[in-house]
Amino acid sequence: MTVDIQTDASLLVRGVSPVLAVPFTESGEVDYGGFDRVVRYVLSTGVTSMMFPGFASEFHKLSEDERWQLTEILLSQTRSRPDVAAVIAVQDHATQLAARRARTAVDAGADLINLLPPHFLSPSRRALVQHIEAVLDSVDPVPVVLQYAPVETGTVLDADVIGQIQAKHPNLRLVKVESSPPGPLIAELAARTPPLLAVEGYAGVQLPDAVRRGAVGTQPGCSVTEVYVDIWRRLTSPDPAEVESGFELHRRLLPYISYWMLDTERIIAAEKVISVRRGLFVSAYCREPAHRLDAEEIRMIDRFLADFTDLLPHLG
Repeated sequence: MTVDIQTDASLLVRGVSPVLAVPFTESGEVDYGGFDRVVRYVLSTGVTSMMFPGFASEFHKLSEDERWQLTEILLSQTRSRPDVAAVIAVQDHATQLAARRARTAVDAGADLINLLPPHFLSPSRRALVQHIEAVLDSVDPVPVVLQYAPVETGTVLDADVIGQIQAKHPNLRLVKVESSPPGPLIAELAARTPPLLAVEGYAGVQLPDAVRRGAVGTQPGCSVTEVYVDIWRRLTSPDPAEVESGFELHRRLLPYISYWMLDTERIIAAEKVISVRRGLFVSAYCREPAHRLDAEEIRMIDRFLADFTDLLPHLG
């Protein structure tokens, strides 16, 4: 059976699907106007989906009211567009709350749900599966992306368990694989019958290998979306010379992202400075506790911007 975008929004989660950053003022308040510019900037790069809120959004530092207002800003720009999908994330630890949040997001206009399974106090695998299935049921038939981030959460799942969930819940359409390295799990999922497609995260550190193993997209932060779009375009080209140029462009990027991804708070801080340098928003403030970039890390960001000036125009 052929499924088109009109009935399966997960088909829009292809290529680069950025995770949106949340700018704050210097006093730590949410910069809603800045977030609106973030959404407009990401849409201007030609991507067909975006995700909010994720680790790159500092979701764990937002109040419920802030989170909802920011979600509404995003959905106000995507509801009427059939060519763009808003992927709204659910990270609640309580199953009842996660299912409720997912349903509320769908009712408000979310095209897909991104589900991060609970991880506080190490719930059992059975509890994880029950939680995932409850959220899938709550929004069926709306497509769901299952986020697997073992480094950040300590959660352990495998292709067989995920495949068993998909067999019962066909609206589990994608897995965001953030294991290190992600390639083996991406390949295992793709080899299942039917295949379970994956997007790669973790700032694209292993992006070329993920593409070779069948990833259909990548979900990095959003401060340099143009770079990722260009890398993806090249890596997926039918022209071998273009593919090789994609490897080379990724090799240019790798020294920076591999350092920034040594911990999540570091890359959040780095991406915010990049966004400010590019004129996307005013303040690089991160809510505490946060990583404080030292002088050498700031110089590294300036070297990065100089290295990629051909792809990263000023946005002010």
